[in-house]
Amino acid sequence: MVAQFLGLKLTLLRNALTRSPVQLAGILFALLWAIVLTLIVAGTIVGLRGTTPEIARAVVIVFGSAVVLGFLLIPLVFGADDPLDPRRFTLLGLDPSKLTIGLTVAAGVSVAAVFITVLSIAQIVTWTRDAVSVLLAVLAAVIIIPTCVLASRVSTALSALYISTRRAREVAGVALVVVLSGIAPLVALFASMDWESRGLPIVRRIAAVVTWTPLGAAWSIPGDAANGRPEVWAKILIALTFLAALAAAWRLLVGYMVVRPERAPSRAVYRGLGWFDVLPASPTGAIAARSLSYWSRDARYRVALAVIPVVPIVMVIVLMIAGVPSEIIAWIPVPVMCLFLGWSAHNDIAHDSTAFWAHVSAHTPGRDDRWGRAIPALVLGIPLAVVGSIISVAVTSNWAALPGFIGLSLGVLFAGVGISSVVSAAAPYPAVLPGNSPFAQPQAMGTTGALAQSISFSAILVSVIPTVIAIVVAHSSGAGWYWLALIIGVILGFVLLYGGIKVGGRIVARHSPELLAFTMRN
Repeated sequence: MVAQFLGLKLTLLRNALTRSPVQLAGILFALLWAIVLTLIVAGTIVGLRGTTPEIARAVVIVFGSAVVLGFLLIPLVFGADDPLDPRRFTLLGLDPSKLTIGLTVAAGVSVAAVFITVLSIAQIVTWTRDAVSVLLAVLAAVIIIPTCVLASRVSTALSALYISTRRAREVAGVALVVVLSGIAPLVALFASMDWESRGLPIVRRIAAVVTWTPLGAAWSIPGDAANGRPEVWAKILIALTFLAALAAAWRLLVGYMVVRPERAPSRAVYRGLGWFDVLPASPTGAIAARSLSYWSRDARYRVALAVIPVVPIVMVIVLMIAGVPSEIIAWIPVPVMCLFLGWSAHNDIAHDSTAFWAHVSAHTPGRDDRWGRAIPALVLGIPLAVVGSIISVAVTSNWAALPGFIGLSLGVLFAGVGISSVVSAAAPYPAVLPGNSPFAQPQAMGTTGALAQSISFSAILVSVIPTVIAIVVAHSSGAGWYWLALIIGVILGFVLLYGGIKVGGRIVARHSPELLAFTMRN
């Protein structure tokens, strides 16, 4: 039976290479990237052989723990379709124990399994210092490889059972976006860190903790032996116990899944009309209620909203690493969030898809359409601008600058909503269809999408230049200029907001048939 599962897995891998040229190119590129990454990481681990046993031990433990954690979390977050899901073999009547063994061996034929095998061999090379360390490094490799394979299988099974619904996958996808967005400042931090004086003490402190966890116990076995640590036998026991626990969990999951049908997605039960009960019964109120419902329920909008607070955090960390004064950095988070919040509606009509016909058939005035779509960004943005500015000022203790903070934040918010109201009507471009994953690839945007994004974003930045000038002058000429920045920001932003909604409304009214035709073929 094991040979049959191996043959099945090899057939699946071979079939993956018979796809379209574009898909095949993508697979080969990903495979090449994985090979290069594996060689780089393995070379780094082997290079630790030239360091002291204590340094090598700490680095290997920390890195190995991160790898095991990745095998546990990545399948859980991605929730990818598993071609060897135990439920696919339900009708064959196979013994669960034999099915478990077959699926486990088949899982060893994968890119991830090759990756961890190469790293395990690399750590053996690292500990070729004496016979005992080499033998224990081989023992560690024998434990690490099945541990990672089983961790991946358990995580994939849990994902199939409990993250199989679309909403659960969307939440996991949003979490993944937030995590990936935070990688950039961490990379910059590690690249600029003085590892000799600051990095190694941090690594040692982390290693001292994770070495006693199931994540790092197996990786620490040869290092403990090389450094003469007596707790090496305790680490072997922890590693073997964790491996046995994963094996037992995988066996229980297989036995559970072969007798349980796929989890049916639960349907949300709504009472009342939601925002339609709250807002006035007018064209503007109805469109605003519909837009607010989209912003709270549509995954495409939720992903965009989740990324908005991440962007300024990344910018702040990078600027802190670069040595920018905190007084300047404090001006970034709230205005940047308001900038992206206002700009997020620059392609709003395209997100409607075929639902835009309701506006056309009801002869909805263009101005009501524009105001209704602008309300969600204003409802979220105005409190964010005011409360966020107060928090920023409290952090810097420069209360005289509060009017400038509020003026800059409200100015960029109002300008963003106004300019987006024009661009979304004048230059819509293909977007992800309703109901699809927010991470799906939309139709090719072409030059229209690129121009719409760049022009709208640049126009918002240009619109706040007068406010920024007043704030810069205020730093050297007195607090009165902060009040001027408030006046300029609010008035200029409101003019752009009102003018953008008026112009955008005219475009919608005059070109609604063309916009409807675009949304029908989008």
